[in-house]
Amino acid sequence: MIIHLNKSIEQAKAEELGRNYEAICMHNGVQYVLVTSSKVKEADANIRSHAEAVFVTDTDIQLASKQYISDTRTIDLGVVGIGGSTNNTVVITGPCSVESEEQIEQAAMLCVELGVKVLRAGAYKPRTSPYTFQGLGLEGLKLLDKMRSKYGLKIITEVRDSTHVDEVIEYADIIQVGAKAMYDQGILRKCGKSKKAVLIKRGFGSTLQEFVQSAEFVLSSGNPDVMLCERGIRTFETKTRFTLDLCGVAWLKQYTNLPVILDPSHAIGYAYGVADLSRACVAMGVDGLLIETHPNPKVAKSDAEQQLNFDQFRALHKSIAAVAAAVGKKIV
Repeated sequence: MIIHLNKSIEQAKAEELGRNYEAICMHNGVQYVLVTSSKVKEADANIRSHAEAVFVTDTDIQLASKQYISDTRTIDLGVVGIGGSTNNTVVITGPCSVESEEQIEQAAMLCVELGVKVLRAGAYKPRTSPYTFQGLGLEGLKLLDKMRSKYGLKIITEVRDSTHVDEVIEYADIIQVGAKAMYDQGILRKCGKSKKAVLIKRGFGSTLQEFVQSAEFVLSSGNPDVMLCERGIRTFETKTRFTLDLCGVAWLKQYTNLPVILDPSHAIGYAYGVADLSRACVAMGVDGLLIETHPNPKVAKSDAEQQLNFDQFRALHKSIAAVAAAVGKKIV
C-alpha cells in the first residue's frame, strides 16, 4: 500500500508514522510518501487522518505499478526525453568497453553524425572470466567525460560492484545496473539516493516480478528516474546467446509505469541478428534501444561477435525510422 501524506506533514511526523506502520518513508518532491508491504490492504482511521491519497496494489511491485501511476514515467535527460508522452524511441549506442581515446572518440563522432544523443561504453566490465579484459576503470570514465564535454552527448556506463559505484554515479548521466548486479541491494540503494537516471538490466535467470522489484529498491529510496532493460534470458536454446523475451516486454508495458529499453546485442550475442531484432523491438513501440557498435569489432576486447561495425549500424539506424513511424514513435 502506498500512502501520500498531507503536504503539511513534516519529516519527523512522517517518519514516526512510517515506523508505526513498518513502512518505508520517502519524499517525492511534493510530499512524504509511505510504502508498506502490499499485504496491507486497508489504512486505519489514524493514518487516513494524515493521508491525502491511498493506493492499494496487488504485489510488491508498487511504485512501478500502473495501479499507482497509470502513465509511463518521463525521464528528462536535457538533450532528450525518454518514456512518457515523448513518443521517442531513444537509440543508445557505443562499444561494449572503452578501450582507448581514439576508439571512443570514433564512436562519439558516429553518434553526432546520426543524431544519437546517448553514448554507451563500459569502464568497469563484469566479465565471466577473471582472465579477460576488465575495463579501463577510472581512466575509462574520464574518457567518457571528455567525449560528453566535446560532443554534447549523454553518457551511460555500468556499475560492476559496490567498490566504484560512487565513481560511476559521479561521471554517468545514466547509471547502468547490469544483469549480474540486479540483485545487489547496496548498488540499488546508492542509485536510489542519487539524482541520476538509472537503467536496470534484467538478470538472465530472473522473473519479471524479481526484475521490477529490483527497480522498487531504487524508487523507494527516492529516485523516480528508473528504466527497465530487457536483454535476454537463459532458456534451453543453445544456438543464440540468450532468448529476447518480447512477451515479457509486452507485460512490462502493460503493467508497469517505467520506460522499457531493449538490448538486442546481448540477447542474440551475434552481430548478424541485431538489425532484425532491433526492428522487431521498435515495432513493439518501446522507449529505447541499446545497441553495441565498434569501429572494428574484430579487434574488440570484449563482446566482439555481437558488436556492429559503423556501416552496419548506419544501415540499421536508417531502417528503423520507418518501423517507428508505423507505430507512432520517432527515432531519436
